[in-house]
Amino acid sequence: MSAFIVFTMIALILGLSTLLLPRRSRHGYWRVSSRLVLASMGVRLRVDDQRPAESRRLRGALIVANHISFLDIVAMAAVAPARFVAKREVLQMAGFGYVARLFGVLPHVRGDLGGLAPGVARAAGVLDRGRTVAVFPEGTTWCGGASGRFRPAFFQAAVDAGVPVVPMRLTYTEVGRPAALVGFIGEDSVGATFSRIVAARKLAVTVTVFDLLLPVPDRRLLAEVCEEQIIGIDPMRQSDVTLVDRSDSAPSSV
Repeated sequence: MSAFIVFTMIALILGLSTLLLPRRSRHGYWRVSSRLVLASMGVRLRVDDQRPAESRRLRGALIVANHISFLDIVAMAAVAPARFVAKREVLQMAGFGYVARLFGVLPHVRGDLGGLAPGVARAAGVLDRGRTVAVFPEGTTWCGGASGRFRPAFFQAAVDAGVPVVPMRLTYTEVGRPAALVGFIGEDSVGATFSRIVAARKLAVTVTVFDLLLPVPDRRLLAEVCEEQIIGIDPMRQSDVTLVDRSDSAPSSV
């Protein structure tokens, strides 16, 4: 645990200096740093990138992924650093909130329909400047066995900016079997989740990156296609298909 804390603090401090570097250098730093942070927790990273080689350095794209753990952000940054959309409460967390602001986390107020359109417009503006934005369309974390519906609101940002959507699937395993211990749900705390992660044996996260989707005008269609790709065909979850909650009452903000 001490190695993780020391390395993470060094990575963040050095990371501030990269804000002035060219995009390619900055992203290279965060890919390497994120992989080392995972390794310091004993988490092995596996990447299944299904995109054509020429599209892997595309400027300006909306990344969407399922949401299981706070570890998701680190795993995704190890593949494709981005500005993340996060609920406003994250920016209010002691210490971490300040860091989140420095690195351009885009705040979103869950359940605030009046603030939804401006939030989508901010994300579209970032995309329009050739930056990458990442969002979790389920709106909250799920345990990995069950899932939430993909809300379509932030897909509109890709439509408005005319940029592609990149679906990502995150899967966690321990000793080769699906692992729910990384889940950050209910009354769980970051500390409790972190303790389970560092105590796990042979914990691994697999990031599957699907091919780009063109920003068709129908954001609901984009959300449905991404939900099917990310959740509907996960071989590790075929046996748990009855646990998938696809009702409109699933806790989500978008």
